[in-house]
Amino acid sequence: MSTTQRHIVWSVGFSFLIAIIVAAISIWVFPLSSWSELWDQHFMDIPYVIFVPAFSIAAGILLGGASGLFWRKQFLAIEHSLHLLEEGKQTEMKEKPAILEMQTIAGRIEKIGKQMSEQAKLSQRLATEKVEDQEERIQEIIEQERNRLARELHDSVSQQLFAASMMMSAINETKQQSDVDNDREAKQLKLVEEMIHQSQLEMRALLLHLRPVALKNKTLQEGIEELLIELSQKVEMDIKWKTEAFPMDKGVEDHLFRILQESVSNTLRHAKANKLEVLMVKRDDLVILRIVDDGVGFEVNEMKAGSYGMQNMHERALEVGGTFKVISMKNKGTRLEVKVPVMINGGGAND
Repeated sequence: MSTTQRHIVWSVGFSFLIAIIVAAISIWVFPLSSWSELWDQHFMDIPYVIFVPAFSIAAGILLGGASGLFWRKQFLAIEHSLHLLEEGKQTEMKEKPAILEMQTIAGRIEKIGKQMSEQAKLSQRLATEKVEDQEERIQEIIEQERNRLARELHDSVSQQLFAASMMMSAINETKQQSDVDNDREAKQLKLVEEMIHQSQLEMRALLLHLRPVALKNKTLQEGIEELLIELSQKVEMDIKWKTEAFPMDKGVEDHLFRILQESVSNTLRHAKANKLEVLMVKRDDLVILRIVDDGVGFEVNEMKAGSYGMQNMHERALEVGGTFKVISMKNKGTRLEVKVPVMINGGGAND
């Protein structure tokens, strides 16, 4: 039941109760000689016994509706402020609530919004300082990344290629036998082709991590375009992107770029997608990074708690005061969206 409906019910009930009390007092003060007088007496050509409850109900509806609409407006103003707070936007009510208690709540919401804004600024400033400190260790980090990738390539791609090689050897041997079934050979060749294709995808996904941790002298827009252009030349996938140029803190750019890298890597390795779309724009003081594919998808609620990639992307979004959302359904693709508030004085925007 809505606020307006609840106020109408209460007002109708209260008005009807008052009408009964007033009628009872009137009858007690001015006793009736017969109960039929209630029907015989008229008010505005309406029998008194009908006029009193009808007037009470009508008055209750009017008063309850007005009261309900008033309170609904107050609650909607508070709800709108909370929604802005949830989206990471600055909350400042244009019209202050008329009720003292609501004014107190609105004031606390604005105070929380300012605290969250300051915390986001601090997080972005710390992220920027962290990236600047890491620039001195880029070579060491790249070396560590290469060592890690070498191990992963050995454990995944090398084993698959070895298996493919063994199967090709078996096929070559069976060709020498005249009684070999052609269908069996065709299936084996198809399986080898799929394994090699998957190996190539995994190789390209892993090599994404060989890119420098920092964007160095590039903007986020330039880094995204360079990454996707290079990827579109190596992968048989329809890749589209739209990016806008605007100033951002260096730490925010680095975190968003790494989130994009991780997401694209997951798409290549697991999604089996034919299309990939990337959007990076600024709307209402929010930087929005959206990655969408048409792959096999997955059940978000059933995602493994130990999914390092998703956990890493979520943590990176939180580090810069942003939000991270994933929407995916099996066989219907995946949509990943990161929203980060733009802090003009977050410290260290790119020139």
